[in-house]
Amino acid sequence: MTPRAVSPDRLSQARKAVADAGLSALLVTPGPDLRWLTGYQALPLERLTCLVLPADGEPFLVAPGLEVPAVEASSVPSLGIEVIGWGETEDPYAMVAGRLPSSGGRVALANRMWAEQVLRFRAALPAAEQSLASEVLGDLRARKSPDEVDALRRAGQAIDRVHSRMAEFLVPGRTEREAGREIAAAILAEGHETVDFVIVGSGPNGASPHHEVGGRVLEPGDVVVVDIGGTTAEGYCSDCTRMYTLGEPPEEFATYFAVLHQAQVAACDHARPGVTAESVDSAAREVITAAGYGEFFVHRTGHGIGVETHEEPYIVEGNTTVLEPGMAFSIEPGIYLPGQHGARIEDIVVATEGGIERLNVTDRQYVVLGG
Repeated sequence: MTPRAVSPDRLSQARKAVADAGLSALLVTPGPDLRWLTGYQALPLERLTCLVLPADGEPFLVAPGLEVPAVEASSVPSLGIEVIGWGETEDPYAMVAGRLPSSGGRVALANRMWAEQVLRFRAALPAAEQSLASEVLGDLRARKSPDEVDALRRAGQAIDRVHSRMAEFLVPGRTEREAGREIAAAILAEGHETVDFVIVGSGPNGASPHHEVGGRVLEPGDVVVVDIGGTTAEGYCSDCTRMYTLGEPPEEFATYFAVLHQAQVAACDHARPGVTAESVDSAAREVITAAGYGEFFVHRTGHGIGVETHEEPYIVEGNTTVLEPGMAFSIEPGIYLPGQHGARIEDIVVATEGGIERLNVTDRQYVVLGG
């Protein structure tokens, strides 16, 4: 994989956050935190790879000896991070512990660290209290830089191009799985490096928000939920849901879709810096509930997005996080009628100084195909 350039400011900001939080160190294993900090897409192996950001001292990365060439070919060396290889008979957990204060303190561990690694660090650092890396990285990752917003914008444009081609894929007589296979190929062709998910929920399958694809054959009159996303070569994610009907839809669908559309617009209109994440959820939910469909809106209104499809801030009741410029998140209310069909409209937006910018710009109305 091509090394991804990362600003050294991220490391310096993280090191400052470690010190400000009173931590002894931040320990980051392969996953989104490591990619965000260094650009290194490390293989998640049983052999430990771990970036260590001590409160006092310079950062270093321990890696299996056989992975050191990959580390050296990445952006890690350009960030001034010492690379320490370890052999098959060495204990990398003891190596990390030996370079940290024996008095313990508190160490923050990557949120996606494997349980076996958490437990081995607990044994190697018995005097240290463990906490989550999101304590120091959550806010940093949530507020996107202009370069990150540009990357998300390009990802959104690419997935919009796939949605614009949906008439090629959603054809009566074809199964959801067959359509999904062609959609996945289009996601790659339109500039993504990986396909993260393809949901083609036709007819009653659309009432299951995370249905993905199945063997159901698309039929005339079907309502189809298409929710697709991937990760671009820049390392940033796309995620967009649009609705399609194969011919004119059932009258009931048209009725509740109008409510859903109003709710999604209301949430977008409400979202801006200074409001809470939960208030955006409420803006959508109030419209749907007032129309009598509240029990059929079964998930949160949105999630943050960046180097992960789902990250902070989550747009859900109880999240009092105040939105700030640079925060990127989905707004995706849904209505799902069990055994019949369902609908969701999803845009990725980013908070700006004066409101939000919508990064998905295709029409939010359902699209009638064929018929």
